[in-house]
Amino acid sequence: MLSLLYQEGPSTKGIFRRSGSAKTFKELKEKLDSGAEVDLARESIFVTASLFKDFLRNIPGSILSSQLCDKWVSVMDQGNNEEKIKSIQRLVEHLPRANVVLLRYIFGVLHGIEMRSEENQMNAFNLAVCIAPSLLWPPVSSTPDIESEFIKKISSLVQFLIENCCRIFGDEITSLFGEI
Repeated sequence: MLSLLYQEGPSTKGIFRRSGSAKTFKELKEKLDSGAEVDLARESIFVTASLFKDFLRNIPGSILSSQLCDKWVSVMDQGNNEEKIKSIQRLVEHLPRANVVLLRYIFGVLHGIEMRSEENQMNAFNLAVCIAPSLLWPPVSSTPDIESEFIKKISSLVQFLIENCCRIFGDEITSLFGEI
């Protein structure tokens, strides 16, 4: 999924914003969940993006770890960008290795899409609004007002992560997929 999003995402207007066919999504999700072979390259990139967001939402405790939720939310309240980057790097060290590897690939894809935002209309802000709710959620349910405020804070954090991903994860995230 990430490879396809890396290839097609930068040239796809509204990637992660638009949904693919709900029927196709459901059929493909059932096939993937059952372990069946699926050729996503034959499907709409919007269905692939929806499947990927669904995959992220189903990671137990979220990819950024709901246990660290308060710390992630407070990052954007810190001083300058350097302090924010250092805080993020310290938080990343507390994540399981598999989460960190996946995050690097995710932000490699998001960076590639953001670099062509004039073409695809998905700048860091737009990407963050679409993907942030799939990356972190609070460990307990809350009121709609609190949840709305939480999503704004996490979107701001994800926007910062996209804009500073090379400094946070290393410049090599721009070439994780090689030349496709």
